[in-house]
Amino acid sequence: MFGRLIPREGRFFDFFNEHAELIVQGSRELAALMASGDDLERRAHNIESIEKRADKVTRSTIELLHRTFITPIDREDIHQLITRMDDILDLLEDSAQLMFLYAVSHPTPEAKKLADICVACCDKVKSAVALLPNMDHAAEIMVLCGEMDRLESEADHVMRAAIARLFRDEPDVRELIKLRSVYEHLETVTDRCEDVANIIQGIVLENS
Repeated sequence: MFGRLIPREGRFFDFFNEHAELIVQGSRELAALMASGDDLERRAHNIESIEKRADKVTRSTIELLHRTFITPIDREDIHQLITRMDDILDLLEDSAQLMFLYAVSHPTPEAKKLADICVACCDKVKSAVALLPNMDHAAEIMVLCGEMDRLESEADHVMRAAIARLFRDEPDVRELIKLRSVYEHLETVTDRCEDVANIIQGIVLENS
């Protein structure tokens, strides 16, 4: 691999970094919601506000893409990366809204664990995106992508065990349905992080 700086035309990397920071903020707010189980409406509203800010970044990125003749990386990679990053925040918001709408005031240990894994995954997304402009960091970026893949697998195992325990121990069918939906949404956050990792890996391989 040869090290070089990727051209920064159009502020695309600035937008990626801005969006990644919002992803981390949203994940931490969700983890705080899961840790306490209180003030669900306020915390869900906070995540909704973060998601709306991220939507603006996504729109700005796509608008800039249409106005830019020469892009620093493949046009399709730019579009896929920002939209898949936006999917992460959409799911974080959906997870918070489920907690509020279902009135889940006592999150389970498994929900808390999954939320913590989401934070770790989102932190890796932010770190990998920050390194993208410089292919001297290619090996480090690939390591971060591998860690996202590992965290996704961990979340999948936690979710499966959590659902198994629900069917074994939860007598209230309504609670079972609510918690299963929450678990699945949280695990899907890590799926979307893995999607972002795959896109970033492709960018590295194409540009190094």
